[in-house]
Amino acid sequence: MAAIHGPIYRKRIEVLSDLIVAQLKPGDRVLDIGCGSGILGAAILAHPRCPSGVTVRGLEKLKRGNEPIDVVAHESGPLPFADGALDVVILADVLHHEEDEATLLSEANRICGRTLIIKDHKPEGLLAQSRISFLDWAANNPYDIKCLYRYHRRAEWQSIFKQLGLKPRAEETSIDLYPPLFNAVFGKRLQYFVALEKAA
Repeated sequence: MAAIHGPIYRKRIEVLSDLIVAQLKPGDRVLDIGCGSGILGAAILAHPRCPSGVTVRGLEKLKRGNEPIDVVAHESGPLPFADGALDVVILADVLHHEEDEATLLSEANRICGRTLIIKDHKPEGLLAQSRISFLDWAANNPYDIKCLYRYHRRAEWQSIFKQLGLKPRAEETSIDLYPPLFNAVFGKRLQYFVALEKAA
């Protein structure tokens, strides 16, 4: 399993860091909520097109130790940052695990000064719900991460963003997130990326 997981995970980090770096500006203060081991944050900072002066911190319920970026431990309640304290806030494959999704989104929006980036799933295509659910279970079960198997379609995402007063600035509704064969089953239209800004 490890032999399969390694290349899949590396490709995912490569693609996500490409998408995220394209949304950054020099000197941006970035927070990766639900950062896990901090690998994505480190990949952003090491990316050849990362603008100068960008800083990336992570936020996780429990620090794992030896993370390559600074990680703030926070288990519950309002996020420990002031309104608009960060230029960019990232929620990468976090929301579909969150029991109180609305509160987390509201808090992320509160602390975000310019760009809220969301990477998640969307059930589109043949047996989409089943395919995403299997992927979710396989990726998270070894780490005892609870899966809710709750995924939004694009129209549902757009309704959520509108309620929060956000509008998409960049959006990818089909992503080649994994190596080719795995991507054909679990990538493309099952994956969703959006960079949001405050609506005027």
